[in-house]
Amino acid sequence: MNTPTNAPAPHTSCAFLFDGSGAAVALDLNTTPAIPDSGFLWVHLVKDDPATPLWLAKADLPPMIEAAISAEDTRPRCTPHGNGAVIILRGVNLNEGARAEDMVSIRLWVTQHCIISYAQRRLRALEDIQTSAASGPTAHSPGDFLGRLTQRLADRAEPTVSELNEQLDGIEETLLDEGTLPDRSSLGEIRRAAITLRRYMMPQRDALTTLLIEDFNWLSDADLARLREATERITLLSEELDAIRDRAQVVHDQILDKRSETMNRQMFILSSVAAIFLPLGLITGLLGINVGGIPGTENPSAFALVTIGLVVMGGLLVWLFRKWGLL
Repeated sequence: MNTPTNAPAPHTSCAFLFDGSGAAVALDLNTTPAIPDSGFLWVHLVKDDPATPLWLAKADLPPMIEAAISAEDTRPRCTPHGNGAVIILRGVNLNEGARAEDMVSIRLWVTQHCIISYAQRRLRALEDIQTSAASGPTAHSPGDFLGRLTQRLADRAEPTVSELNEQLDGIEETLLDEGTLPDRSSLGEIRRAAITLRRYMMPQRDALTTLLIEDFNWLSDADLARLREATERITLLSEELDAIRDRAQVVHDQILDKRSETMNRQMFILSSVAAIFLPLGLITGLLGINVGGIPGTENPSAFALVTIGLVVMGGLLVWLFRKWGLL
């Protein structure tokens, strides 16, 4: 049985020895743990931890493997190398003050008896694995470890995608039910987040698919089943992000249409009013020119008569415009 130990502090390097039966013990990372003949060793390295470069120097990994797991910029992928694989995955960024779509990469070198992981930033899904290894039943094999990790990555991503859906539902409800125009900046944020998340979700699905089709002897049928389930969940999340992106574009187009319709209606009203007052303005302009022969200059009732005539003509024009469907 595993003796419970305290979980490592968040975002720190650590090492665990798994006995293959669901128990694990924490190891001192300052020493170089030997790779066991049964069970497996997990070493997690954090970029900013002073112990990381020292451990990598002692581990003497192949240059290609070390370069792959410690690269500054990565995309999800799975690259087989002998009986092991370099696996790079991404999880949503749940760190304080960060955007969820600014996804955190986790780089792994996985063999039959050893897992080396490397992260530049804190990843909550990985901390779930650390907590499980330190205090309770945990992974039985490297394949089980990968299955658990990919499931946690999907678990952490699902609330983020659901929140984007809820925000978009609220904007659609405002637009359709209340008839008001929502803020386009919030809609742009939703669309940008969906596009960014999808950019990493799709390659992550491809990476897991590559892992599934490789004939690694350390992947059991149960491990493959769990990885397939994680792949399906990531595929569904990718498709949901596609739908969010498309819905956001449709809502954006609806907002533009409503704004265009409102502007056209206002311009139509202004044009109709101008058309009504154009002949009235012409008459008053003619009567106001400073030349001889203007009728009614000697008649004290001329102004009242002209005013009444203009009102009648204006009313007639309004009636005609309404009859013709222009008002």
